[in-house]
Amino acid sequence: MAASQHLQLLPQLYTQVTIPETVYCELTDIDPPVPGTSEVQTASWLEVRQVASREIVERLRDEVRLDPGESEAIALALELSADLLLIDERRGRAEANRLGLRITGLLGILIEAKHQNLIVAVKPLMDALITTSQFRISPILYNQILNMVDEV
Repeated sequence: MAASQHLQLLPQLYTQVTIPETVYCELTDIDPPVPGTSEVQTASWLEVRQVASREIVERLRDEVRLDPGESEAIALALELSADLLLIDERRGRAEANRLGLRITGLLGILIEAKHQNLIVAVKPLMDALITTSQFRISPILYNQILNMVDEV
């Protein structure tokens, strides 16, 4: 979400946004800073929490082979009984689903933002993500999303 330069959508769409410390560090301990770094550091709507369930984090890292941020995000979502988990990585999404968590990704957030008239169009944002970051999207999914938001 930080890479899309649309972090402000999160507090407009969701009552509460909580991230684990590791994700906060992944977003802010970058030199040189990237888009979203300073916004994350100063966002009053963003709560940073430490994960209590270290055993869940370790299991997700060792057995499922998720990175530290994804492992902590899933563990924290379980601890908080979160309504929704924002996660994009395929393996992390599969594990979150297996654990019964409701998930969305960056594209889901853009779709919801368009439906709530918070953004004018999804296509230019998807195109920017594809060209300026390592975000990948299949042509089939790309076209499905454009159909969902009436941008065909």
